[in-house]
Amino acid sequence: MRKILTSLLLLLFVNLLSAQHEQDSAWIKDNYTKIEQYIPMRDGVKLFTSIYMPKDKSEKHPILMTRTPYSCAPYGTAFNARLWDRYWKYYTRENYIIVTQDVRGRWMSEGEFADVRPFNKNKSGTETDEASDTYDAIDWLVKNLTDNNGNVGVFGISYPGFYSTMAAASGHPALKAVSPQAPVTDWFMGDDFHHNGAFFPMDGFSFYSSFGKPRPKPTTVGSPGYNFKVRDNYKFYLEAGGLKKLGEYLGDSIKFWHEMYAHPNYDDWWKARDARTAMYNIKPAMLVVGGLFDAEDCFGAWNLYKAIEKQNPSANNKIVMGPWYHGQWASSDGTQLGNVKFESNTSHWYQNNIEIPFFNYYLKGKGDDPKLSEATIFFTGENKWRKLEQWPPAATQQRPIYLAPDGALSWNLPTYIKTGSFSEYVSDPAKPVPYTEDVHFRRTREYMTDDQRFASRRPDVLTFETDVLDEDLTLAGPVIANLKVSISGTDADFVVKVIDVFPDNFQYSEANSSPTGRSGVASYPMNGYQMLVRGEIMRGKFRNSFTTPEPFKPNKIETVEFALPDVAHTFKKGHRLMIQVQSSWFPLADRNPQQFMNIYEAKPEDFKKATIKIYHDGSNSSSVSLPIMR
Repeated sequence: MRKILTSLLLLLFVNLLSAQHEQDSAWIKDNYTKIEQYIPMRDGVKLFTSIYMPKDKSEKHPILMTRTPYSCAPYGTAFNARLWDRYWKYYTRENYIIVTQDVRGRWMSEGEFADVRPFNKNKSGTETDEASDTYDAIDWLVKNLTDNNGNVGVFGISYPGFYSTMAAASGHPALKAVSPQAPVTDWFMGDDFHHNGAFFPMDGFSFYSSFGKPRPKPTTVGSPGYNFKVRDNYKFYLEAGGLKKLGEYLGDSIKFWHEMYAHPNYDDWWKARDARTAMYNIKPAMLVVGGLFDAEDCFGAWNLYKAIEKQNPSANNKIVMGPWYHGQWASSDGTQLGNVKFESNTSHWYQNNIEIPFFNYYLKGKGDDPKLSEATIFFTGENKWRKLEQWPPAATQQRPIYLAPDGALSWNLPTYIKTGSFSEYVSDPAKPVPYTEDVHFRRTREYMTDDQRFASRRPDVLTFETDVLDEDLTLAGPVIANLKVSISGTDADFVVKVIDVFPDNFQYSEANSSPTGRSGVASYPMNGYQMLVRGEIMRGKFRNSFTTPEPFKPNKIETVEFALPDVAHTFKKGHRLMIQVQSSWFPLADRNPQQFMNIYEAKPEDFKKATIKIYHDGSNSSSVSLPIMR
């Protein structure tokens, strides 16, 4: 009976939502006019732009723009559905001029496309970059669109977040507010395709198999992606044998893929594509937004905000981080991710209390100064928003927790433990540790909060755990892994995971249950759940320098230290804190041959087993430094 009632309620909800969308769509078409315009850049290249103009003439209207490599479709007379089926509808009700633009070389725009085109701080004359293209677009819009009020805002998620970052560097006086959201910031260090030098094949290969194909002339038709014959990502990438074969699958036409292979280290080519290098002399109000559990660009949001703070101490720069997957803050639902629930619709709260008031104030002069906190951060575990005067909070102190024998964690340096104490495992590239328990075709977004019990049960994963916590433990800031290791080969990867172990009697209340979610929140056994709070990988050869990799000396103890993206999480009283250490995370990250070499060139026979030792004695104490908020 309950299932029948749930189905009926769901059907009713869908019908009501459909009816509302039809009403909103009709209102947009009655109250807006669509214009398609080629806007000239300083070098003569013209960029295709869709402009949605309010018919209302009673006031001047602000301009809200997004620039995208993903198409500003639909082309022609049809309207973009985001104007009524997303929270963009609030901006149309406020009579914003909505502008979307195909960036240079993509879709219907002229010119040649370049991935994460480097910022040119010394450009002159007709030289261009994404900042100058944004400047020229804004300049045309404010001078040519009737009834605009001279105020422009730019926002975008993911790759459009990168273009929003470049907009902030444009220097146009009409640009008053910018919101880079999950912005692509550094594709080698932590966004999308690499983390600390380790390549992420699922994000890179499937994306570039279509996105990276050449477009000789403007078009409204996208390119097909790779035709996968195997629908099990673990099987597909393992059978490929390595990155060299993936390159062969793609062929010779995808320029950026081959450029990436040609730059296996963090050289000047990569450094030029770090968006943070453009973040100087920033004038518009900045609202950096991201997801704590963003599988693509969690790094970008945290680190773009920090770069603006460091490089522009007087800038009006704010950050918002919620418990979201990639772009979830722009969705209709932010109540949960996978099996983990957040007790409120965090997406709606953000939209109505942060973003819309932000643009309304700076672009329309509507409402009081929002006086946003420096950092508005959702703390999972306690499931509450905190408004903070700085990030990390002033009350936060880094404190190491030490890996100890027998899978223990200790707040005290284990000086009493005999020299040479270690835990070990064999890392076998033929049987790498999966990043998630289930079988999938595409990389999941839910893995960021997935249950880690499957990994705890593997012999090639080390697990360290505290006793039951007798009080809440809140982490707020970066996590720093400091491992003392030895390996039998000349290279290895190191994955460190911070995990919240729920009590054995934990369960969500019936009222808080939902049949949605990857595994079904209502039925998944949450008792003893091992929630991934944060995980990160470090390619060992980059332990001392990302520019100049170094081999390990077999069986010599060395230090591997690296940062995990910031966390905001409260381990509740009665829970446990767990640290896991492993050397593969597949196929989220590519396999390390465990030999010092250019991994992009590795052949199947290059992949070797290695014995990994993690030390925990008084002289060589592995630890994880935690940002504890008092």
